[in-house]
Order: sequence, then C-alpha cells, then structure tokens
Amino acid sequence: MKPEDNERLVRVGPGTPGGNLFRRYWQPACLSTELPAPDCAPVRVKLLCEDLLAFRDSNGQVGLVEAFCPHRRAPLYFGRVEECGIRCVYHGWKFDREGNCTDLPSEQPGSPLYDQVKLKAYPTFEAGGIVWAYLGDKDKMPPPPDYEWLRAPQTHCHVSKTYEDCNYLQGLEGGLDTAHVSFLHRDDRNAVTLLSSMDTAPKLEVHPTNYGYYYVSRRQIAPEKAYIRLYQYIMPAQQMRPSVVAPSGGKQDPATIDGHIWAPIDDYSTHVYNFIYGYDGDFPLTPEFIREDEEFFGRGENDLIPGTFRLKKNLSNDYMIDRSLQHKGNYSGIVGVNTQDYALQEGMGHIVDRSKEFLVSTDRAIVTMRRLMLDAIARVERGEDPPGNQPVDHRSVRAFDDIVQPETTTAQMVTNTVSKW
Repeated sequence: MKPEDNERLVRVGPGTPGGNLFRRYWQPACLSTELPAPDCAPVRVKLLCEDLLAFRDSNGQVGLVEAFCPHRRAPLYFGRVEECGIRCVYHGWKFDREGNCTDLPSEQPGSPLYDQVKLKAYPTFEAGGIVWAYLGDKDKMPPPPDYEWLRAPQTHCHVSKTYEDCNYLQGLEGGLDTAHVSFLHRDDRNAVTLLSSMDTAPKLEVHPTNYGYYYVSRRQIAPEKAYIRLYQYIMPAQQMRPSVVAPSGGKQDPATIDGHIWAPIDDYSTHVYNFIYGYDGDFPLTPEFIREDEEFFGRGENDLIPGTFRLKKNLSNDYMIDRSLQHKGNYSGIVGVNTQDYALQEGMGHIVDRSKEFLVSTDRAIVTMRRLMLDAIARVERGEDPPGNQPVDHRSVRAFDDIVQPETTTAQMVTNTVSKW
C-alpha cells in the first residue's frame, strides 16, 4: 500500500478523507448501560477525534453534545443533569440535548444571547444496547441502521465493549483475516479452532456487495469434507462471522452469530463493540452462556480493569503470556481469544506502515476491504453517497459455517435467509 493511501484510511479527524467517510455512517457512541437512568451521571465520549459528552435527560432521551461549555470552555462532565438538560456548574448555563441554551442565569431575562449561544449536538438513537450517533452533515444523514442483531429481542442479543490501543484499521483487518485462526487462536479445547488448524492455507472467495462484501474460506479437512466459513464485511468497520463459542459442557448452545464494530476514538485508539445474537427464537442467550462466552474471549467482568473497558492483560504486562502454556494446547500462550488479537494488533504499534507488508493469497479479503474503503472515500470526495449506509443494503446480512462436500459451490451455500426478527 502506498503511504499516502494508508494515511487516507487511518486518519479519522474532522476534515480528513477517512473521517469524512466515517461521518456518513451511524457510529456507536456508548453502551446504553453506561447511561442507566434519566438524569444519571453523564459519560465522556471520544469519537472520531471529537471530545463529546453523552447524557440521558429527564425524559430518558440521550443527548450527545460537545464536551465543553461555549462560555469559557469549562468541562460539562462536571455539570448537573436535570430538568431535561445539562447545566454547567461554572456559571449555570444550561443546554438541552439538541444543544439549545435554555437558561442563562448570568444574563438578564430575554437576552438575545439565548438565540446566539449554541452547543454542538449530534443526533442519536438507541438499538441493540448501543447509543448510536451521526456526526456528519445532517442534510446527508441516512436512516438508522437495521442490522439483524439490532432487531433481535434483548433475550437473544448481548453487546459488550472493549478498548483497543491502536488504530481501528488494525482491528478490522484482524477481524477479516481467517488464516490467523489456524495459529493465533489454536486451542485443543475448541472445535472451531481445531477445524481451522486442519488446513492452514484456506482458499478464499471474496464477493463484493452493495454493503461491502461477503467472503468464504474453504479448508479441506478430509478427502470428502471441506470446512467453510462465510464472513460478512459491512462498511465501514463491521465484521460478522459464525460464532466461535466456548464449550458448553454438554448443554444446548443457541444458534448464534457474533461480530465486532470498530469505532475509532481517534487515530491511535479504538472502542470495539462486540455483539453476539441468537437467530433461533427457541434458544435465548442465558446469563450463563453470555458469561461463558465473554470469559472465553477474555473480556469478562474479571478481565477488565475495574471502572474501565481496558483489559487487565495488556501491552504493559505482555498480556500475561505463559510460555509453558504454548506447549500445552494453547498455541499463543495467551488466554482469551480477543486478548490474543489485541496482543498482535496493539503490538504492531498505533499505526502500521503498510508499505512494508508482504501480502499473500490469504490476505485477499483484507486487500478487497482496503480498496472498497479507498473507493468509498473517493465517492464522498466527489459528493456521492458511500455504499452500505442505507438499511435496505444490510438488513438481511448473516454469516454461517458448515462442513460440506468438496464440490459444493458458493452459490449453493449462499441462500436468501428470512430473519425471525
């Protein structure tokens, strides 16, 4: 990749090519559980290099506004959330969730400043346990997304959030890389990683769509058997795949799909929203299943630094790698599937110099994603709409895996599915 193309992809601040692209899509701003009740404490949000503040007003609606009062730039985080607004504790100026100034106690009643003072505010909506925000031009705002997992009832969907100390693109590329499962995630206790390790050179087919692409990895695991996995890439930074769940101890596992959205905090760090949902209405996600799944990935309650979304296992302690464990069934010696990912992705540095890479056939999905993103950036620069930001484009997208006969074609595997939700 040319260095200048890399820069177009990794920089996400206001006015940058990549930032302008991301601002044409709805982005995760925070978890709904971070704002548990009306008039609760506000939450600091940094998204696409912008310092913001989220609060839930007295009516239960979420506002997302700039983090500093327009008067003297005091931090609104210390403000009082009350009576359908947030009040700066420095001089008492108050704003509603749309950024309108509703009280100026330091000025005379009827002051024309009421119409002049404005707090930058962004539209929000809630779905799937996430507060979504649109940071782009309101005249070009698309309808809210309608992914299948957002339509699933709360009993069938779970979302968590983790912090990753690197550029979003490193995380996204890891999520779209099926070949690394054969090595980094190899664990003798997990059926999916064992299947993946039986053929370490998967054959990839990438099929561009109007929302991004789907791709099929095919591994020959026996003379008459192939293991296939169908991944989905939904622009700009969402991956969906057949679930890699922890062993259930003989219990019935629900039919699940999981994935991630990489929401750039800035150019050097990312919030990763991890979702898993059941598409079979007969099997809700039990608390035990959710706990087991989160612990398997290394992002359970005991895996996080208290009060944060940061992993206890991180670059400062080499992810607590156990060299002896590397020779006892865990290929990496690091416990937790996502922890293993972070070790490699964060270990690359905050931003990778992709001009130094040596790409091969199993990188086809990554190369295709980069080309699609660069093309989408160019479209936005020409004043066109980017692909995949309309609900009709992505509402029926689903991932799956299966063991099939070697002669089974992709066309035979990919069928139109009707969502239960």
